Amino acid sequence: MAIVAGPDAGHAFPAFALAERLTSAGIETVVYTGEQWRATAGTRGVCVAALPGLAAITGDDDADAGAKLSRRAARIAVGLAPILATTRVDLVISDVITVGGAWAAELAGIPWIELSPHPLYLPSAGRPPIGAGLEPGVGRAGRLRDAALRTATRRSLRAGERQRARARSTIGLFGLGEPVARLVATLPGLEVWRPDWPADTHLIGPLLWEPTDAVFDHPAGDGPLVLIAPSTAVTGAADMVSTTLAAVTGELADLSVRVVVSALQSPDGIESSARVVVGTGRQDEVLTHAALVICGGGHGMLAKSLMASVPVVTVPGGGDQWELANRVQRQGSGVLVRPLTVDAVAAAVREVLTDPGFAAAASQVSVSAREVTDPVRIVQWLLDRSGHHLA
Repeated sequence: MAIVAGPDAGHAFPAFALAERLTSAGIETVVYTGEQWRATAGTRGVCVAALPGLAAITGDDDADAGAKLSRRAARIAVGLAPILATTRVDLVISDVITVGGAWAAELAGIPWIELSPHPLYLPSAGRPPIGAGLEPGVGRAGRLRDAALRTATRRSLRAGERQRARARSTIGLFGLGEPVARLVATLPGLEVWRPDWPADTHLIGPLLWEPTDAVFDHPAGDGPLVLIAPSTAVTGAADMVSTTLAAVTGELADLSVRVVVSALQSPDGIESSARVVVGTGRQDEVLTHAALVICGGGHGMLAKSLMASVPVVTVPGGGDQWELANRVQRQGSGVLVRPLTVDAVAAAVREVLTDPGFAAAASQVSVSAREVTDPVRIVQWLLDRSGHHLA
């Protein structure tokens, strides 16, 4: 097996988690991603190889997201396809935005699976556009609103399709290319109903992975423990850590809140104290003691929190963070804060900590994990179908 994912933590970490599960089932698996993760993943038994074509070159326009994804995908595909062929890979799993992995599989004549490390973000004829954070409109006015929003976004979608088609044509690929299956790595409680759910698309539950074995020292005291986890995405809200710390250690002094700030890189100017611990450690361990998580609304941290039945306060940036933060607020397991101010964060944190309904709603989302499909079974079935039987 080859799993292909970009180097961002939100995409690389789910790939590592899936690789661990496949390897444990006796399926030899290599993850092609950024080399910066080779040593970290290697200590956990995950085989990582460099994904060719990731680095920007002269002439790349990274300000144009569509061009960046398409042109770099073509470069990745040309570099990766011969590697897949010579290493006799039987099946490729390609991250939903790292489409170069899928194109490489096509060039090498290998079937491929699309992996979404978050809810399914394909457009739907029965919903407002993903990213708007809206529920389907009610009545005639609501349906007209949704139709107008879909029409407004269709131009951008078509522009992206044209960019992708041009890039594919430069490497001898034509048409759109379709996966043999889609794996959607989210909790059913974070997914939404749509009338046009694609065939061969499976909810497999979150793919959670910890990049360290270190465990946080817990802050002193016996007040509620709050985990602050700033976003790893470039679209995350700025100044989130300093503002939320001012709220929970200042405005909420009467609650005796204790804080763990968990980040891959310690935020500038933020240091540990008696009631605040800052650093990198296993978030899953902290969550067994936490009463609340404050995060950007990215899928990884949301899924990890809700799997542990811990409610959230989200401070979303752009893109899918806004979409997911609204889903969580509607479901009842969290409160969304925008704009980001000390007073707004303090009010949201107090509300969640003092109302047990939020924790109860988070537990409901956690229970929805019972409804997912094992991705290893899907992979095994696809390998058997293509004649590649496991030993």
